Amino acid sequence: MKILLTGATGFIGAHFTRYTASQDIIPFSFHNSNIDTLNLSGIDTVLHLAALVHQMNGAPSEAYEQINVTRTLDLAKKAKAAGVKQFVFMSTVKVYGEETNTVYSETTPCHPQDDYGRSKLHAEQELQKLGDKNFMVSIIRTPIVYGAGVKANIKSLITLIQKMPILPFGNTENQRSMVYIGNLCALITHIIEHQKGGIFLANDDTALSTSDFIRTIGRALGKKLYLIHIPLFEYLLKFIKPSFHQRLFGNLLIDNTLTKEQLGFRNPYSTEEGIKNMIQGEHYDI
Repeated sequence: MKILLTGATGFIGAHFTRYTASQDIIPFSFHNSNIDTLNLSGIDTVLHLAALVHQMNGAPSEAYEQINVTRTLDLAKKAKAAGVKQFVFMSTVKVYGEETNTVYSETTPCHPQDDYGRSKLHAEQELQKLGDKNFMVSIIRTPIVYGAGVKANIKSLITLIQKMPILPFGNTENQRSMVYIGNLCALITHIIEHQKGGIFLANDDTALSTSDFIRTIGRALGKKLYLIHIPLFEYLLKFIKPSFHQRLFGNLLIDNTLTKEQLGFRNPYSTEEGIKNMIQGEHYDI
């Protein structure tokens, strides 16, 4: 099978390339190359991972719409015209909204709250209009993805755990769904190999509180941690950095039972194994 991969140098793309080392992967620079000159002859599947994600300094809504919707559709239409059989689009749970006590599933109504989530939902809707019996559209929504080489908040958290044996995250009672990169790669591979179309949710089998997530990272690092509860810390964080507070103390739960039943899919890795691999390095057992 020949797969055209956008976002090949990104976190998910690099892992997928290693995970599917036996597949014929053709990387395509979605941001820097001209879609009009792209040759898709012989391509079976387009796996579209590239996107404009959250920008630290912000980005205009037009930029999200241009990259995540317009250019994505340009690529999909070219793929369909070239006879590509399947278009796999990496989306996000941001299409549902933000952290909440609601458990998100494949059928939960979508109410995105930011430009990134709105652009991803718009792209999903337009791509589904292109789908037919000869051009299968597969959409995968993911929560936070973790694994070796992860960046942003999880990388900062690992660095903090390595340096500080005492942390103010004791007794957090939140629950957060995440997906280990090995489980996500397995899901993508399953969808491509079995030519499955529709909307799917990626998720580990176990959700963790922030406290449990930190403790599990500590065990993988071989560090003894002391987590204490400081109400003032949580109170101040809520006002100083509300978005960071939301990620540390808010709930984000996913139920992807329908995805697993429809696909006949099981995650190959437990959350504990995923976190251990994140710290110690990936050893994919394919």
